[in-house]
Amino acid sequence: MFGKRTTFGGNTPGLAETRPAPSAPLRSEAPAPRRGVDSDAMSARMRTSEEVVDVRTPVDTQRDKDYFHTKSAIFSALIDSIDLSQLATMDQDAAREEIRDIVAEIIALKSIIMSIAEQEDLLEDICNDVLGYGPLEPLLARDDIADIMVNGSQRCYIEVGGRVKLTNVRFRDDAHLMNVCQRIVSQVGRRVDESSPICDARLPDGSRVNVIAPPLAIDGAALTIRKFKKDKLTLPQLVKYNSISSEGAEVLRILGRVRANVLISGGTGSGKTTLLNCLTAFIEKDERVITCEDSAELQLQQPHVVRLETRPPNLEGEGEITMRDLIKNCLRMRPERIIVGEVRGPEAFDLLQAMNTGHDGSMGTLHANSPREALSRLESMITMGGYSLPSRTIREMITSSIDVVVQAARLRDGSRRITHITEVLGMEGDVIVTQDIFLYDILGEDQSGMLMGRHHSTGITKPQFAERARYFNEEANLVEALERSNIEQRELLDS
Repeated sequence: MFGKRTTFGGNTPGLAETRPAPSAPLRSEAPAPRRGVDSDAMSARMRTSEEVVDVRTPVDTQRDKDYFHTKSAIFSALIDSIDLSQLATMDQDAAREEIRDIVAEIIALKSIIMSIAEQEDLLEDICNDVLGYGPLEPLLARDDIADIMVNGSQRCYIEVGGRVKLTNVRFRDDAHLMNVCQRIVSQVGRRVDESSPICDARLPDGSRVNVIAPPLAIDGAALTIRKFKKDKLTLPQLVKYNSISSEGAEVLRILGRVRANVLISGGTGSGKTTLLNCLTAFIEKDERVITCEDSAELQLQQPHVVRLETRPPNLEGEGEITMRDLIKNCLRMRPERIIVGEVRGPEAFDLLQAMNTGHDGSMGTLHANSPREALSRLESMITMGGYSLPSRTIREMITSSIDVVVQAARLRDGSRRITHITEVLGMEGDVIVTQDIFLYDILGEDQSGMLMGRHHSTGITKPQFAERARYFNEEANLVEALERSNIEQRELLDS
């Protein structure tokens, strides 16, 4: 079925004999079970979570070189022996089994001596190369990895538990890495090459992907994947992981429920998108929600959701659809809430206009290190958009549009915490007035170097959005949560 040649090619070194290509029918028996890698196997190859860091010794490095040489020879013979266009018509499992049959026969023809565990590793790697994302497949399969960072073909880092670690995952060469990058971005109709060396894309599960290729990346293509957990985090799970206290989670729940306009601020990797997903869980199921993103990664569970995504320009520099275009268009789509994945530029003006024209409960994220800095960044982005408005006018627009700023932070021990829930009150003169409702204080660190802290309210039990909470019959819950988290009052009562 796959044979475009009747032999495995006479020019391939190490071939013991010439035989016809395998027939198309698939094996009926189940493949041999995977076995643990023994002492003769490639101990540096990553297969379990205990082998995350790069533990290669000089002997292991030489063993890896031999493995890659063998794999390259078998891979070349495989490509010469199959018709990739016919392979693409088969379902994933059938194609994988057929490739395993052909590779097993090539190994026999080449008289390559390897253990069963090594052969299973080789078969799995080649199947991943042909049908999946190559060496990245074991990393993508793990749910405890937050980020995958590939710096050229020979170095790959991951983030696990807030810590960045070097792995022993590597590609055959730069061309192999670029091939995997092309496979990823082509799934969403985008491309990356010398003429278009920067690309944002996503994986089918919503994981965010960025690729920057030569000549901009000097040491080979750089691929960054922000992975999404298969099981989406919820507010109760954030409480379990100490990202927020139970009282703070109740305040966030109320903010999502009472249609407050919320801006989520934080640094890179602080969990802004995760927090935005958590807040949107409390949107009523009968509300029409429209999301606008550069790469669609929000995972809303409501039934009435329309997802919009920007589009980069084509080769001629035409056809670009910006975030501003999406927000302007979604205003004509009768949205009840507008969710912007990330505010980066002049679309901040359009988002504020939407928040101020009847689309209560709209939300967005931006990069900033504090709530006040987030408001300043909003003003700067509007100014950079070319709007010749006085600063006071822009600030008045901000205060009339945004109700609450929620600050997320990634601390130096790798943990993620919600550090501020800050209310925007209004203007005093030319200054925006804010007040902190909920804070996180760092108290020190334990013997293992992990930071210790506590969440608490600032003593304000009737914030400005309490009126909105009363309208939605949530005022009593809000006051109760803030009173329970008032540590100073609790300590005074205990004494």
